[in-house]
Amino acid sequence: MTIDIMMPFYGDPDQLRAAVTSVLAQTDPDWRLVVIDDQYPDRTPGEWVQSIGDPRVQYLLNETNLGVSGNFSRSLQLVESEHFVLMGCDDELEPGYIAQMRSAVARFPGTSYFQPQVSVISDRGRAVLPLADRVKRWSRPSKSHPVILQGERLAVSLLRGNWTYFPSICWRTEAVRAANGFDPEYEIVLDLALQLTIITRGGTMALLPEPTFRYRRHEASVSSSTARYGGRFDEERRFFHDVAAHLDAMGWRRAARAARRHVTSRLNAATKLPGAIRVGDRDGRSSLLRHVFTNRAAR
Repeated sequence: MTIDIMMPFYGDPDQLRAAVTSVLAQTDPDWRLVVIDDQYPDRTPGEWVQSIGDPRVQYLLNETNLGVSGNFSRSLQLVESEHFVLMGCDDELEPGYIAQMRSAVARFPGTSYFQPQVSVISDRGRAVLPLADRVKRWSRPSKSHPVILQGERLAVSLLRGNWTYFPSICWRTEAVRAANGFDPEYEIVLDLALQLTIITRGGTMALLPEPTFRYRRHEASVSSSTARYGGRFDEERRFFHDVAAHLDAMGWRRAARAARRHVTSRLNAATKLPGAIRVGDRDGRSSLLRHVFTNRAAR
């Protein structure tokens, strides 16, 4: 069983090299890597990927820039295997990642997606644990052995605080396609939206305790820079409002309440307020205050 590693690219060339090199270093050889270049201005990184000379490594250049959700959707279209990873072009795999996933798939056949334990690294590759990742660690169910999670209980846990790391997840292709892939309405919360669609349709997650993925936390990532001006939280509030209505209709009352409260999301917005005030960002401050103190959806 081969696992497809789809790697949308638009970012730091050096970090792309580190990401690709970590794939080449896998102890289990049953993988295929596809780098999907979203019209990055410099062609040198793509030329380097093409020069690798490994038949398992492919490079594709989009005709036009598709943006985050668009390139994710294109990546999904290009998947050929029964399982795939949508890996960040700045993240890194531990050498045993593919071996862990193939073992987990064999142990838990039919599982919708697999979440390993994750370590966090800085732009320079050093181990770090910022506040956001400490919160994720506190929120993640504490399990010392692989376990299957599902249903409303899993939905409640994720809606209280999304403790998963999207680029580290190994997905069952059929489960993602059956959920209609990535919702173009979202860029920041598209991973949580996909997970909840899968969960509410009866899908399952395998939670794996062994750390096999290195997630790079940037000081100015796309999501965090958007958050500074409040845009992220407008999207999150709209998402939580819509998903709460859907969960109520399903009869998942506890999950609907968790969505309406979105406590961790509000706390995250509160931590951004001092920065918005400090730089005089009045629009960002207003948006952050709305997110902290109201349930009204942003439209």
